[in-house]
Amino acid sequence: MSTAVDFDDYLKSLGRLTSHVDPTAATPEAERIVEATGRLGGLLDTDITGLAAWVRDNPNDVPVLGLAVGLSQEKLKNALRDRFDTSGWHGLARTQPVELVTWLDAEFDLVRMLRTQMERTYTFADILVARAGTRATATRAGASGRRIEDEIEDIARDLGLDYTTRSRFAGRNGRTAPADLIVGDPNSADIVVAAKGFDSTGSKLTDAVREIEEMAEVRLPTQLVLAVIDGIGWKSRQSDLRRIHQLWATRQIDGMYTLVTLDRFRADVAEFARLRRLI
Repeated sequence: MSTAVDFDDYLKSLGRLTSHVDPTAATPEAERIVEATGRLGGLLDTDITGLAAWVRDNPNDVPVLGLAVGLSQEKLKNALRDRFDTSGWHGLARTQPVELVTWLDAEFDLVRMLRTQMERTYTFADILVARAGTRATATRAGASGRRIEDEIEDIARDLGLDYTTRSRFAGRNGRTAPADLIVGDPNSADIVVAAKGFDSTGSKLTDAVREIEEMAEVRLPTQLVLAVIDGIGWKSRQSDLRRIHQLWATRQIDGMYTLVTLDRFRADVAEFARLRRLI
């Protein structure tokens, strides 16, 4: 297995998981919103009747009404499921357009919000305020974490290993711990891997450390415990990163990797799998 490298060397190997996004760049989603608002602006009457006809004719554009009242697509889905027992706005727009718009107006003041915003002239300051409140950063953060999970899953699949993702494995004295990748039966796992990638900081990094510490506490001597850690968020939480590195240095876990050292991760997993006759 890999020998623990110096902490500072590991720190230098951390990279950004999410690329910078130009907020002025055109995207397919932005173009759809522009087209939808253009059609919305062409309404003769921005009232319940007019909006009901609009959503019936433009069912794909219901999320634009959600954005107008401050609902992200995820929040819109959750609200629809709570009210209509379905998150599918397409079907609701076609079959219950009046009920859909009436509910949006009653719950979120849709008609007034639309009239106010469509008649207003916006300044650069308004644009920056809107960007400050966006949840796009949170979405990208989730994607960055999944990137590492996807990479290690691809390696396990390519090696022909039987694996489970995002579950718990059993260790000593019947105790269990979480893992992002489990090779073998979770009740008698052979290899367990933590995948923790963050470009932003916060308590979630400390939570990630606790999970890896729990893995180290629960593990059996016959189990291989690895951690793939990356993202520039860790550079702001070096004390947390040191706790994981110390687990590696004291052999409480068997390996610690970044995306740039996944070739070493693959080699270590393959070596252990051959020794255990998993491949």
